[in-house]
Amino acid sequence: MVTRSLAERTHRLMRDEALDVAARLLVTGGWRGLRLQDVADRVGISRQTLYNEFSSKQGLAAALVLRLTEQFLDSVEAALGGERDLYTAWVAAVRMTVRRASDDPLLRAILTGRGSEELLPLLTTQSEPIVQAARDRASTFLLRRWPDLDPRDVATASEVATRLAISHVVSPLHDASAVAEQIATVVTRFLGQDQPEPSAAT
Repeated sequence: MVTRSLAERTHRLMRDEALDVAARLLVTGGWRGLRLQDVADRVGISRQTLYNEFSSKQGLAAALVLRLTEQFLDSVEAALGGERDLYTAWVAAVRMTVRRASDDPLLRAILTGRGSEELLPLLTTQSEPIVQAARDRASTFLLRRWPDLDPRDVATASEVATRLAISHVVSPLHDASAVAEQIATVVTRFLGQDQPEPSAAT
């Protein structure tokens, strides 16, 4: 039991370090400049060990995006928890997500860096892991906070909100506040919740 626990911790540390290194290389050199051998060398493991963990370079990128998503979701939960009503909570969460996305160097590299066209599917046509993670985290939190809501409706609303937020991050049309208010309006109307007067939400 102790040996297995130590092995698991060692494995997690190796995986986290590999993702840290890959993120730095991706930001500085773009997708086409990212080589698995460079990641392995900097972590101090074999290239085969890296392949065993992530299966491929694309698998490594998918793990990077999913970890970035989890980091965003930590902030989303904090934003959701800082407000009293559902509408204002969603405004705060989406606004924070959009603003942070615009400043995150790894996300910028995925969206606009060299070779970004090969990574964009992770946020569009292959975005199911991100959508599922965000939907499940948001649903769990919202049902703890507002237990009277219907779980199926909450899951649907969370998924729709996630897809809309990703769409804006990939192709922004409005500023963060406008997008946040639009998505919050969709969510609260779908869930049949009262929306505060505009002055109360600003």
